[in-house]
Amino acid sequence: MTRELAPVALVLVSHSRALAQGTVELAGQMAPGVLLIAAGGMDDGGLGTSYELVEQALVEATQGDRSAVVLTDLGSAVLTTESVLELLDEDVAARVRLADAPFVEGAVAAAVTAHGGADLGGVLASAVHAGSTFGDVAGSPAAAERTPDDGVLRAVAVLRNPLGLHARPAAVVARMLAAYDAKVRVNGANAASVLELMKLGAKQGVELTIETEGPQAAEARDALVAAVEGGFGEV
Repeated sequence: MTRELAPVALVLVSHSRALAQGTVELAGQMAPGVLLIAAGGMDDGGLGTSYELVEQALVEATQGDRSAVVLTDLGSAVLTTESVLELLDEDVAARVRLADAPFVEGAVAAAVTAHGGADLGGVLASAVHAGSTFGDVAGSPAAAERTPDDGVLRAVAVLRNPLGLHARPAAVVARMLAAYDAKVRVNGANAASVLELMKLGAKQGVELTIETEGPQAAEARDALVAAVEGGFGEV
């Protein structure tokens, strides 16, 4: 049976074919339900950006009323994409957003968000937010000031994965929690963000403090504890 793809696709426009394809491969490992299209290099495989390749990628990405977020690596890739959008059918162009975001980090964050079924605005915001993620994560004053009586549900689970909280389990967490109406933090980091989870640098044997709040806080907490204790299928 064919997997139904998410309503928002990603197009990755790079001067390098290898970079675009490699980023698609990386993001695809974390978000298999998202259409990811590489538009890298020139038609002959050389460095640069091709109007034709970008146009083909956008047309493919927006088929079936899908929307698309475009990520680019360098300035001229932006210019090429904007030129394509100016001449595309208005209905298609209206379903495309060009993200001002880091190429690899933005692609990973946006792909995981899209996999969770987010709309165009949500996927775009996730990509853009990836640019500031590494400067504002765990251990923030807001997290430190919380008290045991603040209504937040808490649990502690020991990380069992030999490689720690690397990209794959971080993506599993973010995708899983998208199904719950709850805000979740792991050691102070936003558990809905793959990049924030990875920045924790949590290694095997580390205790993860899980905090949840919201209508489905208990369900989200229990699901995450079970996933951590189960080693995310890697143990």
